[in-house]
Amino acid sequence: MISRTWHGAVPAKMKEAFEKYEYETGVKDTLAIPGNRGAFLKIVEQGEYVHFFLCTKWDNMDSMLAYAGSNPTIAVTYPEDNTYGLISDPIVIIQEVSDDKNPFID
Repeated sequence: MISRTWHGAVPAKMKEAFEKYEYETGVKDTLAIPGNRGAFLKIVEQGEYVHFFLCTKWDNMDSMLAYAGSNPTIAVTYPEDNTYGLISDPIVIIQEVSDDKNPFID
């Protein structure tokens, strides 16, 4: 099983709007792809910014590539991202994992 984790941050005043947007884009889009085993969002407030971590889990690389494209280590972005003042980490973390559990819950 493969996990793919993206990180981005928005100004604190955009937290609620971006959270809704993230569920409507990254979460919804990944869950719609065959082979997706989950999409988990963690939100961390830090001063003037709020950090978003999206971890998606996949049956295999082929299913992940159906979402991420031919260069899966590069973040998938959306045209409206700038509306929220998003600072997107351009690189995502891809790794093998043993289960499809939410990695953000102890």
